[in-house]
Amino acid sequence: MEALFDVTLLSRLQFAFTAMFHYFFVPLSIGLGLILAIFETKAYRSRKPEDAAAAKFWVKIFTATFAVGVATGITMEFSFGTNWADYARFVGDIFGAPLAAEALFAFFLESVFLGVLVFGRNKVSPKFYMISAWLVFAGSCLSALWILIANSWMQTPAGAELAVDGSKAVITDFFAAAFNPTTIPRYGHTVTAVLTMGSFTCMAVGAFYLMKGRYLEFAKKAVKVGAAAGLASTLVLLVFAHSSAVVVSEEQPTKLAMMEGMYESEAPPLYLFGWVDEENQEVITPFAIPGGTSFLATGTFDTEFPGLNELAETEKYGDMVVEDLPVNFVFQSYHLMVAMFGLIVVVLALAFLALRKERVANNKWVQRLLVVSPAFPFVAIQAGWLTAEMGRQPWVVYPSTTGPDGVSLLTTQGVSTSVTGVEVAITLALFALVYLLLFVAWIRLVTGFIKKGPEVEAIEGSASESAASAGVFTTGFGAGAASSDEAQVLGQKASDPVLAGAGKGGE
Repeated sequence: MEALFDVTLLSRLQFAFTAMFHYFFVPLSIGLGLILAIFETKAYRSRKPEDAAAAKFWVKIFTATFAVGVATGITMEFSFGTNWADYARFVGDIFGAPLAAEALFAFFLESVFLGVLVFGRNKVSPKFYMISAWLVFAGSCLSALWILIANSWMQTPAGAELAVDGSKAVITDFFAAAFNPTTIPRYGHTVTAVLTMGSFTCMAVGAFYLMKGRYLEFAKKAVKVGAAAGLASTLVLLVFAHSSAVVVSEEQPTKLAMMEGMYESEAPPLYLFGWVDEENQEVITPFAIPGGTSFLATGTFDTEFPGLNELAETEKYGDMVVEDLPVNFVFQSYHLMVAMFGLIVVVLALAFLALRKERVANNKWVQRLLVVSPAFPFVAIQAGWLTAEMGRQPWVVYPSTTGPDGVSLLTTQGVSTSVTGVEVAITLALFALVYLLLFVAWIRLVTGFIKKGPEVEAIEGSASESAASAGVFTTGFGAGAASSDEAQVLGQKASDPVLAGAGKGGE
């Protein structure tokens, strides 16, 4: 019963819950930021009302997702002072700069120009409006960089030293701390992963409309744009994923050992799947490539890496109790991430095959697959985060291979001493309730946007009457059809703020 109210365990569960919930909206907002910018660029170039409607559709979904992501992210920072006060004291000198920079240089950039997208469509020039979309996307990517700088330092500390009294890490070189050994590979890995999720979401929305027989032109464009962006991001993702794994093998030997279920030193094989028998310290699997992981990390099949038992006997990792490590959990989450990447590749291959043969509009099973396909990058992202965070246990600041001596902190030493297990349990339950309400509200809002669709705005004024008499329809995406070219152009100018302002000095 006491374990149920263990402060350390409950604090970890609370932070994991809030982080994983938050990390649903962050990948979606960053990934959709690229899709939004692409559609806004197309609307700017074509000046067609249907393209403007498509861009406005993505602005709505992005804004709703961004709002919930911001709200859930703030609570994580507050938890540093409530549940993790001793950890905050230890890393405060390091964390202060990147977290402040994230707010000043990234969040403000993103939020200011998102305001332009939401409120300034008819108040700024079309060119500035299009640039604002790209600045929103750039701001979200910059925000991810500063957050990952902070998190990567926890994985591989650099540019710091232990204070004389041993109470905290003191920064000695900002750039060394910011660009520690894992910053660039983890940033590239993370950003390309979230762009993949955004691309798959774009394809899913397009496939949904194809299944329903609505907004067909928009649907086809959404599938094409999503497939193209997904292919590009997945190819780059593969490069950064490999570089991240190599850095783990060099800097975090205990994490690599847990990822591959290695208790004894060996040239680690490559497993497609399996189960770690933690009691007998072995991996149970029907298939393995001998030395496969060794080859991926070093280019040779016979490079040995230390196992957990050997590492536990060293001075650096002597605080580790092998029997208490979540080896099977890390093994499963890592291989789940890899399996999801395989499904991502399969979905992309099928999407391109259907697009090439022009069957995506009629092939129902491909459409159904595309509708559920965002689940694959989402599961991969969550599994990758769990691998990264659980893999560095029992440390919250990991003693990496090249890290400065003494700059590490056990998870049990980072929790607040002023809170009780009951208090953490109550707040965890309240978080779950509030987040459930937020998620339901977001689902209802976004599904409402999707049901309404990318509708072209109604034409107003005399131009509307002229266009209507010419047979122009303004009730749905791509439905403008006129009996004469002149009436069609007139209808487009009246309904599209971009074209309506062209004669008034607009871009």
